[in-house]
Amino acid sequence: MALELVFKNGRVVTDSAIFKADVGVRGGKIAEIAARIRPEAGTRVVDCAGKLVLPGAIDAHTHLAMPFGGTISTDDYETGTRSAACGGTTTVFDFILQDFGETFPDSIKRRNDIAAPQACVDYSFHIGVKDVSGKLLYTMEDAVKAGVPSFKVFMVYDFGVTDGVFYEVLDHSKSIGALIGVHAENNDLVNYFTNKFVAEKKFGAWYHYLSRPEAVEGEADVRAINLAKAAGAPLYIVHLANKQGMDAVTAARDEGFPVFAETCPQYLYFTSDVYKRPDGRNFVCSPPMKGRASQKALWEGILRGDISTVATDHCPFLKKEKDWGKADFRKIPNGCAGIENMYPYMLSEANKGRLSYSKVVEVCATNVAKIFGIAHRKGAIEVGRDADIVVYDPKLRFTITNKKMHGATDHTIWEGAELKGYPEQTWSRGRLVFQDGKFLGEKGAGEFVAAKPIKLTTPDL
Repeated sequence: MALELVFKNGRVVTDSAIFKADVGVRGGKIAEIAARIRPEAGTRVVDCAGKLVLPGAIDAHTHLAMPFGGTISTDDYETGTRSAACGGTTTVFDFILQDFGETFPDSIKRRNDIAAPQACVDYSFHIGVKDVSGKLLYTMEDAVKAGVPSFKVFMVYDFGVTDGVFYEVLDHSKSIGALIGVHAENNDLVNYFTNKFVAEKKFGAWYHYLSRPEAVEGEADVRAINLAKAAGAPLYIVHLANKQGMDAVTAARDEGFPVFAETCPQYLYFTSDVYKRPDGRNFVCSPPMKGRASQKALWEGILRGDISTVATDHCPFLKKEKDWGKADFRKIPNGCAGIENMYPYMLSEANKGRLSYSKVVEVCATNVAKIFGIAHRKGAIEVGRDADIVVYDPKLRFTITNKKMHGATDHTIWEGAELKGYPEQTWSRGRLVFQDGKFLGEKGAGEFVAAKPIKLTTPDL
């Protein structure tokens, strides 16, 4: 059969190399990679001269249409995945929040019934664990068999788990091919500092940060790693934002322990100083942005290989909802938009020389696919994988404004950020979904990607 699509004259970027090659696509899959592919009659040709040909990014951390703080995050599966496509992200992992008393397979079905008719690009799930009472814990294995082998526990919020339940989930995970992620913050300390500032009538956004400073997250990171070690189970730390936690991850990995850390673009670009701004409430997320020392440690962790993935924790809210907390930081819905900005920002930093393009592909695509069990389909420009391809123009200058974004949010914390280079096209399974600033995809065209069971025994991928 003839190739349907050929990307010619570009430089292909993998997690380990950049090389000149043509890429051929058939049936939505990458079918050929060669120094030169001669198109046949009827084959669509994309001239990539002067451009980079990259795998689509995988955002491992999103919260679409998620209830929080008395409202629901602004982007649903349609607008969120549309926005993802326009930023070069071709697969998103969204978090299902299990209901109390609900089996894990039931939670998957409940959420997929919403996602399937809306998603514009491919998607998969993690499950946020709320309830493992009775026999519910043992339905985790059924979720793994259904293609969702990754779970997340929260050490904060009113549905957060105790250390005992956390250990129980970790201990069970290792025998069924599951991976446990954790939102690590010390809940008792958050409550202590929050109550202290309220008593002192300190209500500004700055006190959101001071109620969850470096030590609050760092202590919980250390404790989570120790619990995983005790259980002999692998661990994935979501949205790592502090130096103490980064140091603990590095130490554990140096010991050969399978701990994997994710950080987010907002922690790499902003610091806690944003909470001193008049619009500081718009930057409120948990964990909050931290100080310069933590930011430096995160960048060093990426370059060293101890940060395994970069994801967004995309959870946007409208300005009027953020304004609920003008006079009380406790009332600010926690979360920011970022799903359209992750890949362009990281690639821009590579273009500026801060890290390599291959490192960006590693942390934004290849490692994500390996860790979460979808490397049989996603994460690389490789024969047999889905034709999720981004054509990137390193010469294109782009200033982020909310007017240029494609989600449902009325502001962006990235307003005014100047990027060097930007995606020109995004292809999802061989379908053009974004070109020159315009979304060209279709609602409901995205597919659920079933992940394989996860077996991580060392920090090496």
